[in-house]
Amino acid sequence: MTVSHVYYIVNKMNASRLTVFFDGLCHLCSREIDHYRKVAGSDQIQFVDITSADFSASHHGVDPRRVHKHMHVRRTDGSLAVGVDAFIAIWEALPRYRFAARWAKVSVVHALLTAGYGVFAELRPYLPKKKADCSSSPYCETNMGSKK
Repeated sequence: MTVSHVYYIVNKMNASRLTVFFDGLCHLCSREIDHYRKVAGSDQIQFVDITSADFSASHHGVDPRRVHKHMHVRRTDGSLAVGVDAFIAIWEALPRYRFAARWAKVSVVHALLTAGYGVFAELRPYLPKKKADCSSSPYCETNMGSKK
């Protein structure tokens, strides 16, 4: 069975759920995800910690380097949203944040959010981690290795 077949089967099982890939070692990222988990509508979202020892990028059909560099969301139609568009996908799924999703799609606002997120994404690997030793996670290897 190929990786694409496995992804197809997994995707069909979670077709009604948005899948959010997040950095569980990042303090800020974890706090944001913890907040989303408490909001009405979050039961329709699957949260996947990419720094978990059992996380497999190929299992989820995502590029292992890119998913560690930028926030990714797998939409219910199977398409990927990356960076600011990932946040917009989350906000669209949560009734409380749909207004934010609409505003974030306005070109000027989207451009500003994209610039801000770009700076954060470049700095995130250097921010303090929740655990000093992250050797059980692919995070260390991906972020401390050569950049693509």
